[in-house]
This record gives sequence, C-alpha cells and structure tokens, in this order.
Amino acid sequence: MPAAEDSYGVNKVVDNICRLSPDLLTEACQHILIYLQGQTRGVDSAEISDIFQRAGVRLDHESLQTMIRFLLLTFRSAGKSSLSGDDLVSRLEEGNHKWPKASLQVLHRLWSEHGASVHAQQEVQAALSIGQLVDMQWKLGMAVSSDTCRSLNSPYVSLMLKIVEPSGQIRHRSFEMTIPQFQNFHKQFKEMAAVLETV
Repeated sequence: MPAAEDSYGVNKVVDNICRLSPDLLTEACQHILIYLQGQTRGVDSAEISDIFQRAGVRLDHESLQTMIRFLLLTFRSAGKSSLSGDDLVSRLEEGNHKWPKASLQVLHRLWSEHGASVHAQQEVQAALSIGQLVDMQWKLGMAVSSDTCRSLNSPYVSLMLKIVEPSGQIRHRSFEMTIPQFQNFHKQFKEMAAVLETV
C-alpha cells in the first residue's frame, strides 16, 4: 500500500509539473538550484507561487510545496550520486512514464549546467557539517579521592552534552571542569548568545 501511495504522490507531482511551460519549470528549478549551490539561504515558495500565478498557473499551497520538495529531493539525490543529465532523465522516466519530453529536456539542460556545482556544494557542506547541541546537563561535585589529583576537597562541575551528529545519530559527551573553567565557559556562552541575538 505505501508504494502505491508513493506512486500516486509522484504521479500527482508529475501531473502538476506537466502544467508548467518549459520557461516556468526553468524558473522554478533555477530557484532551487541556486539554493542548492549555496547562493541563497532557502527556496522562496511565495516568490515561485507569484511567478506561477502571473503566468496563469494556479496551484494550491500544498501542491506547490510538494512540487518544490520533489525537485529539491531529485536534485539533491542527483548531486549525491554525481549523476549526469542523461542519468537524471533516465531515473525520472523509470519512476514515472508520464513525463513530458519538454520537461525532461529542461531538467536535463539545467542539471548539465548546474549539477557539478550542486555536487561540489554538497561535498563542502558534508565536510563542514557539525553536530547540533540538543541537551546540556550539569552538576556540581566535590573531589574526595583521586590517584592523580593533589588538591582534594575541591569543587568541580560535570557537564553532559547530548549532540545530534549530521548523520542523525545521537552522541553523549561528558567532561569535568574546575569552577574557574566553568565560569569562563559560562561567560563565553553568554557572549555567543548575545552575538546570535544580533544575527
């Protein structure tokens, strides 16, 4: 059943893409490809919707969002797999036989022009990707015995961080700091928060 639902969803997206002229499809894809090349912060669906409406193409909000997600996923997947324009078109045709030739020509041309840049941007993002801090817990403790520590009975702060890696895997990291180190850490966090508020 899920495969049939998925196939129905792809059919619906392809039907909506069929309603677009090659120029409109080109314009929508260019917005997406510019984003995937790291030149904008996102895909402005309201702007794409305005372009479609001025051309007389009416799509409800959900259909437009689904089309944009489909094209984003298609181009991202092609970038990760380093597909050529021919390979991209072959995969699209394998997934759905309703594709109009004019739409496939547009996608082939745009991917041939921009695919290498999208792939390069994805490699940069993968190299620079870092985990996201999702939880931080701390507790105050007192050192009472140690094989290596000379100054016992000194307070320390134990931190436990929960980090989601770019792969989606959750990692736990823990470490201990002296009170002066924790105070410095706290000061740096406050400074970062102040800077982030100005962004």
